[in-house]
Amino acid sequence: MTLARPVLARPALARLTLAHLTRRAMLATAAAMLAASALSAALPSAALAQAPEKATVGALALSSSGPIFIAKAKGYFAKEGLDVDLKLFTSAQQVPVAVASGDIGFGVTGLTAGFYNLASKGAVTIIAAQSRDEPGFPLSAYMATNAAYDAGLKTPADLKGKRIAITTIGSTFHYMVGILGQKHGFTVKEVTMVPLQGVPQMVAAFKGGQVDAVIAPSTVSRQLAADGAGRILGWVGDETPWQLGALFTSPAMIKEHRPAVEKFMRAYKTALAEYHAAFNSRDAAGKPVKGPGYDELLAIIAEATKQKPEIVAEGLPYVDPQARLLVEDVVNQVKFWQSEGQVDKALDPKSVMDLSFVGQ
Repeated sequence: MTLARPVLARPALARLTLAHLTRRAMLATAAAMLAASALSAALPSAALAQAPEKATVGALALSSSGPIFIAKAKGYFAKEGLDVDLKLFTSAQQVPVAVASGDIGFGVTGLTAGFYNLASKGAVTIIAAQSRDEPGFPLSAYMATNAAYDAGLKTPADLKGKRIAITTIGSTFHYMVGILGQKHGFTVKEVTMVPLQGVPQMVAAFKGGQVDAVIAPSTVSRQLAADGAGRILGWVGDETPWQLGALFTSPAMIKEHRPAVEKFMRAYKTALAEYHAAFNSRDAAGKPVKGPGYDELLAIIAEATKQKPEIVAEGLPYVDPQARLLVEDVVNQVKFWQSEGQVDKALDPKSVMDLSFVGQ
């Protein structure tokens, strides 16, 4: 029996030990599963907190949108925790309409009568400056056909009584004619504005002699002059500096997602500062001076606008490095459109701006 006892006891002990170990393993596994479950329940909110916030900005494929292209290409939005998509439009009016409808969160483009109509309904709000016509920056040119020039149209002041090609009534071109008249003592009723719906149609009418004059972007006007189709009479920035474009969003975005708007603005201002350093300097003769990062930033804008860098360089607009707006001109724009019957007379011009994001 003394020999048999150990033989009988060992399997029993083994079974006892195995059962004990199995229970311990099961308890450990259960504890691990509970811990994993708790961790997995916590992960979605943590991951969500770290995930980039999505936003979409609408713009036109023009050099005036340069700081937006720079902020996207150089990752400034991403550094602020924003995943920003860029949506390009073909006309200025499409952009605020898309903001008002909620299709995009931000817009940057020229200011039109249509924009202010949407602002009067509480659909869009200006939060910062975009580009502007400024002395020494050849962005928009007054041009006369050769026939009109020979007949006496020698200066921008001579446009009174002439036929001028524009894109549409209520456009930035319409306003440029209006402020030129304010300076030289005539109204838009004393010129014949010919709305042609697009720049290519304006060029065709100009070349065909259907109009006497046109206000055209720098790249277009320089090409017309080089082709011998007409004469450049001067530049809008030298005659009548004004706030051409702005960055805007919806009042709902400001109210419900202010931190995201602040992030967007920080990235935008970083790009503005780089744009300013690279492109805004002029020498004593008024000629452009290439600043830090000139070639890199020019290449970014050229890629975004699908133009050759040397063409882009000829029409780079002025941008304020701190995104400050020409408030008095915005007020004048609203009053002008009201006088033209394009905007509700009850609109308070200052209600279309929230400049707290630029400290203005």
